[in-house]
Amino acid sequence: MEFNTKRSAGILLHPTSLPGPHGIGAIGAHAKSFVDFLHNANQSLWQILPLGPTGYGDSPYASTSTFAGNPLLIDLDVLADEGLISRGDLSDAPPSCAAVDFGWAIAFKAKVLRLATDSFASQAASHRVADLRAFIAKHAWWLDDYALFDSLKHAYDGRPFYQWDVGLRHREPSAIELAKVELAEEIQHRYITQFLFFEQWNSLLNYAHSRGVRIIGDVPIFVAMDSDAVWSRPELFKLGSDLTPSVVAGVPPDYFSEAGQLWGNPLYDWDAHALEGFDWWISRLAMALSLTDIVRLDHFRGFEAAWEIPAHHTDARGGEWVTGPGDSFFDALREKLGGLPLIAEDLGVITDEVRALRDRHRLPGMHVLQFGFDPGEDRIYAPHRAIPNTVVYTGTHDNDTTNGWFRTLPSAPRELAKAYLGADGDSIHWPMIRAAYGTVANTVIIPMQDVLGLGSEVRMNTPGQVGLWWTFRLVEQPRDAVAAVLRELTILFER
Repeated sequence: MEFNTKRSAGILLHPTSLPGPHGIGAIGAHAKSFVDFLHNANQSLWQILPLGPTGYGDSPYASTSTFAGNPLLIDLDVLADEGLISRGDLSDAPPSCAAVDFGWAIAFKAKVLRLATDSFASQAASHRVADLRAFIAKHAWWLDDYALFDSLKHAYDGRPFYQWDVGLRHREPSAIELAKVELAEEIQHRYITQFLFFEQWNSLLNYAHSRGVRIIGDVPIFVAMDSDAVWSRPELFKLGSDLTPSVVAGVPPDYFSEAGQLWGNPLYDWDAHALEGFDWWISRLAMALSLTDIVRLDHFRGFEAAWEIPAHHTDARGGEWVTGPGDSFFDALREKLGGLPLIAEDLGVITDEVRALRDRHRLPGMHVLQFGFDPGEDRIYAPHRAIPNTVVYTGTHDNDTTNGWFRTLPSAPRELAKAYLGADGDSIHWPMIRAAYGTVANTVIIPMQDVLGLGSEVRMNTPGQVGLWWTFRLVEQPRDAVAAVLRELTILFER
């Protein structure tokens, strides 16, 4: 099980960006319609962002859980069809909107999902109850910790776990057992919610496979400080006796941010991971690969060395590189997983050591064309510099859209891009996509915003800024004419 080397093409679009009712994209009928679009456009890959429940700032890269699915993605119409809620329960939902309103969506979906899980608990048919019990038994190894953690966060009005009572903070057995009894109803609600998410997601995954589409998932290297992973396994992280970190994760200054990026995630104690054979990481990636076909491994360079920043610093400039697990980590993964169907996110400050680690394990890296048109630098990201074992993007979720990028380019790179792409500059997205398709790279992924020729107002994220992003949505499924252009390109360039 390794990454496929067949020439292929796909689209980057997170499910929250799908069209439909209820304020946010979901994984029901509209997701399957998007799969139909991909099939009709000869696209064999659909890349998404992490699927976990989001926390502060609504970023999918700051999940409160390592293994759980995001309840916001559950399709409420599917629950109505199943009889768990009534159509009347959805009557106060707004019509489809052009941007995700997370505050509204979280409140509305939480209310309706509570109705659905109460209904399931009180009146589900015996075979559905059996399905739920089987799910709980299969996933108890992570589900029990998640359900209790999230129930406790609710009981503590959202406060982080390191501000809970000391017995719960440190998982003293007597405190944990009492909490399980007192919060039994809340825990059951989360069991059922996760059951419904996984059921809907697996239905979507199977449908994608039936249409010849594989899904590329995304696993952030780090976890959020206030998450079930840090609470349940603090020994795997560099924490003090008060369960707060002395150093946190980030990246030094680069082309995304002059002050670097201060992420604030706790750093791993890699010695502790190695002592248990990297079992936690193996379980994490095995779970991701049960939900998707390929995984983009975010911040790959952190496995060679991570940027550690003193926790009291206000930006990332005062950090230092600290060695990661390297080859032993990927050797353990390959042995247990049977291969490495991974994409190495190797952007940013990349050294020869990082490239060597990537290449020793035959992992495709990422080649972002927007970085390839500065005439004053080594143009390693120009289209003609791509290699077969790589994934070419026009841009990623962290980039501006291609049209937005082009409109803000200084004169010299703008003229270089026009000359290279043979474009007049009025509409740069199709020439850029064509250049990506024409590379020797085995895989090409294009953000949906670029396929539609959209501007900066719908970029998915700007690194280093919190609370402003992740809201892009399609107002309708892409049109047949768009599928026809993509289909023509896949045929022309044998993708």
